[in-house]
Amino acid sequence: MKTTKQLLGAVSAVALVAMSSTPALAAGTRAGTTITNSVTVNYNVNGNAQNAVTDSDSFTVDQRVNVNVTAITTPVSVSPNQTNRVLAFDVTNLGNATADLVLSTALRGGTAANISNIRIFRDTNGNRALDAAELTAGAITSLDEVAEDATVAVLVVSDISINAVNGDTFDVALTAAVHAGGTAGSTGARILATTGANTTGIDNVLFDGAGVSDSANDGAFSAQGRYAVSGAVLTVVKSSRVISDPVNLTTNPKAIPGATVEYCITVANAAGAATATNVALLDDLPADVLYSSAFGIFINGSATCTTGTTGGTFAAAGGAAGRDRITGTLSDVAAGQTRSLYFRVTIK
Repeated sequence: MKTTKQLLGAVSAVALVAMSSTPALAAGTRAGTTITNSVTVNYNVNGNAQNAVTDSDSFTVDQRVNVNVTAITTPVSVSPNQTNRVLAFDVTNLGNATADLVLSTALRGGTAANISNIRIFRDTNGNRALDAAELTAGAITSLDEVAEDATVAVLVVSDISINAVNGDTFDVALTAAVHAGGTAGSTGARILATTGANTTGIDNVLFDGAGVSDSANDGAFSAQGRYAVSGAVLTVVKSSRVISDPVNLTTNPKAIPGATVEYCITVANAAGAATATNVALLDDLPADVLYSSAFGIFINGSATCTTGTTGGTFAAAGGAAGRDRITGTLSDVAAGQTRSLYFRVTIK
């Protein structure tokens, strides 16, 4: 019996070396199972049947410790100043015993100051999104009593800073470490490999592969998801041109008192990858000019401040320190697009 069990241990060691990089192997026979094999020997003496000789051998199946983590949705496009953005993962117990799986996250790439509040939630309905009920249930740090070959959907949820810019990426790893199962609602101890010769009890063999931030045969596995920032990068340019003056009229006019000046404000999203929405402009006029109500305010013009449509609001003394104020809202500014707001004033 002892010889048989030692041979089993030797075979397991060979399998571990050959298959440690293949975490998708099914759980197999449950750890702790007693496998008994009997033999019967029948024989004759002088042609006469004799009592059969029998024997049996039993051994206990050891625990193969194995876990896999898979990133499902990656990369995930995010925008600056977004909250509760989701990376979806599957966590699978590939061992041959029920286990508790302790979860943790680590930021492996990207500016730490621009991502925060990284949490883990159980994806109870498997839709790869953080629903209200899941948010209310709260963040988790472990999966309790995960059966052999069972897969649990989880969500890594983060907030993206307003200071994140287009093109930024954040790489977040999720690690699942195998702990002993058996008591619902209580996390068991971390499972370690059994050292030395094979015993008559349940030995532990760490069968897991190497993840993005863990080593092979350490009783854990990790996978990585990525947030990719797709933001609008707005630039604003304010310029002016003299339209006419009381002396030269429209021929080479100069910026003298009584002259009409046109202000052109352009908003460009040339370097962005996302559309800017709710683009609101606010311009408090200098005290030395008067708004030209006869011309009006034009919005959504071209880069040269033409082809706009009437819009915007003038508020006399509505700005800072009692200055006159011009406001206007542009339509969405898509990537590569420029929109403008323009109006005219008279120099006092």
